[in-house]
Amino acid sequence: MARIVVERSHALGRDAAREKAQQLAERLRLEYGVNYQWQGDVLEVRRSGADGRIEVGEDNVRVQLELGILLSAMGSSIQGQIEKALDKVLQA
Repeated sequence: MARIVVERSHALGRDAAREKAQQLAERLRLEYGVNYQWQGDVLEVRRSGADGRIEVGEDNVRVQLELGILLSAMGSSIQGQIEKALDKVLQA
């Protein structure tokens, strides 16, 4: 199994960052069949071969993702996509 951790600072505030995380999760649901559920300020995401969470803070966002054996081979590509998506969505 591979573990991906990506953290980014932002100046959006917690509520706006939560809204951005919600939009991103909905896109992941439509494109990749990802299921998600909020637990406070943590968005838990799950699909076959991957489990993770997006922790939304007042000035930062942290993404943790555990990849199963099949997706582990694509870990660096997946991490790059997460980094790119976060950088784009967290722009003020």
